[in-house]
Amino acid sequence: MNINLEQIRKDFPILQELVHGKPLVYFDNAATTHKPRVVIDAVAEVYEKYNSNIHRGVHHLSNVCTQAHENARIKVQQFINAKHCHEVIFTRGTTESINLVASSFADTFLQAGDEILVSQLEHHSNIVPWQLIEKRKGIKLRYIPINEAGELILDNINDLINSKTKLVSIAHISNALGTINPIKEIIEIAHAKDVPVMIDGAQAIQHVAVDVQQLDCDFYAFSGHKLYGPTGIGVLYGKEEWLNKMEPYQGGGEMIKTVSFEGTTYNELPFKFEAGTPDFSGSVGLAAAIDYLQTIGLDKIDQYEHELMDYAMSKLEAIPNIRFIGTAKNKTSVISFLIGDIHPFDMGTMLDKMGIAVRTGHHCAQPVMQHFDIPGTIRASFSFYNTKEEIDKLAEGIIRIAQLFG
Repeated sequence: MNINLEQIRKDFPILQELVHGKPLVYFDNAATTHKPRVVIDAVAEVYEKYNSNIHRGVHHLSNVCTQAHENARIKVQQFINAKHCHEVIFTRGTTESINLVASSFADTFLQAGDEILVSQLEHHSNIVPWQLIEKRKGIKLRYIPINEAGELILDNINDLINSKTKLVSIAHISNALGTINPIKEIIEIAHAKDVPVMIDGAQAIQHVAVDVQQLDCDFYAFSGHKLYGPTGIGVLYGKEEWLNKMEPYQGGGEMIKTVSFEGTTYNELPFKFEAGTPDFSGSVGLAAAIDYLQTIGLDKIDQYEHELMDYAMSKLEAIPNIRFIGTAKNKTSVISFLIGDIHPFDMGTMLDKMGIAVRTGHHCAQPVMQHFDIPGTIRASFSFYNTKEEIDKLAEGIIRIAQLFG
């Protein structure tokens, strides 16, 4: 391990908290990550020193706040290696980013009988928006199935992407299983048939380096709160050619050039898709989070998180009656499992009494649970601020609870 774990844990104030009188052990990082002090301070500084509405103000505070917000856009552009900063659209999170594409892409390009391809691994946020379009436009939603390891079955991908397919929308990494999907391969197959691809990067952006130009994806979405940044801020990357063609998602201030009762002309990118006052404190906090991660090094983070995964698997595999859900060869930072006949909710509730936070349930991925014929799982998800000692506590806690249930 090449990271200073002791210092890193000091950087996150919440990790010093007690839960039920015990040190917090936080394994719910797939739901949201904690925030380092530098992010908390960056958000506070906005409100303490230069809070003001941005872009149209001529006074000092507005200019300072505008510059900080637009610097954050450039920071995101560089972080994901987008070609232009105006290809970075600020949203409220991955969910809104996907809804934006679903709505705007549908209004511009989709007709009855067209098809959208997703996968059986998707979070509800990459299923329900397309089902709404299915009802509204008469399109058909199709999906790539998964095998018993929780990996995509791509044998029939050339049949699934056909002349009716207008967009492929797929997760980079499964939030329920941790499976890393072969998105580069899928993008190449889709592009060979002139089909654009959207990537849900909510579970990838904090674990692996993302280069949207290298991937050649047409859209990429992620959330700030899963990247150690604030809640309520997210990103939609879109290739300039698509964003210019698509209709706006919402109307209001900022996204217009001119308005009259006879009609409206839209603003240039990225503002065309950013109606209303943006979350400028969130964008500044997101930029601070990116700076923090780059100071540590994404390669070091990735290496250590894989080390944690390997250690966790070695500890959990030794527990009697454990069943792992999702055993893909290529996965990261998520272990989903069941223990005998113990309900996930019961296990999660009792682990909480020990100060251990895990997620239980279907993880907003019910089609995955239906595939495995289970109501849900216990999910432990890891971050670079977690320790092997915490994993030991998790394993010991599971064993104790299993013994209580006989």
